[in-house]
Amino acid sequence: MKLPVSLVVITLNEERNIERCLRSVPWASDIVVIDSGSQDRTAELAEKLGARVIQEKWRGFGPQKAFGVSQAQYDWIINLDADEELSPELSDEIQTQFKNLDPETGYLIPRKSKYLGRWILHGGWYPDYQLRLFNRIHSNWDSAPIHEKVIAHKIDKLKKPMHHYVFRQISDHVQTNNRYSGLQADAHFQKGQKFSYFKLIFKPWTKFIECYFLKLGFLDGLPGFIIAIGAAYSVFIRWAKVWELESGLNPNQERKSQK
Repeated sequence: MKLPVSLVVITLNEERNIERCLRSVPWASDIVVIDSGSQDRTAELAEKLGARVIQEKWRGFGPQKAFGVSQAQYDWIINLDADEELSPELSDEIQTQFKNLDPETGYLIPRKSKYLGRWILHGGWYPDYQLRLFNRIHSNWDSAPIHEKVIAHKIDKLKKPMHHYVFRQISDHVQTNNRYSGLQADAHFQKGQKFSYFKLIFKPWTKFIECYFLKLGFLDGLPGFIIAIGAAYSVFIRWAKVWELESGLNPNQERKSQK
């Protein structure tokens, strides 16, 4: 049975993921895909599954998702990234509880990620709660270009997890670290947070200790070690990029200042 819910997904070249994502919410009465110029079959595949595909220039994560919410037909929204899906258990939980959901409450969903051939259950990767089910009359995405979040009056948690197929291979992980560290460095720079050798040298070490030891990443075997090293590297390269921005060595920053 269909529910008065809009599924909203933002995409860019997600032909490997989009069908799995959309098929995991068969009870959504409305599917909205906000695509920012995919060059693959993302839009075609989404439309075949009944989605309304809207082309929209990239605005940043928070604004892009908020725009998607504004295009939905229903006030109840479930937001997924293209590399996520509802587990069958979570799908059943939402359908069973839907009539009792509070419109003023945003619902956190535990997210379980699969990487390097296994589900990662430690190192800060699980339960990794994400607020993805909400009523747009009372809640919506903030305007953050990275680390966006839904602002809700009240918060509650669902029990069953959604699945996250986070990286296909290690090179994807490295590319994502590079991309996100740049966004984070730019955010630090814009806020006036200064580079220091202390941050460059010691923050990566503390991040590794946090992920691998304090959050039990070692229980995930070699993938847990790789994840902890990746997290430390991301912190290192973020502060290196802050130094680069402060030193005026980033040509992209120079082009921004000339606009």
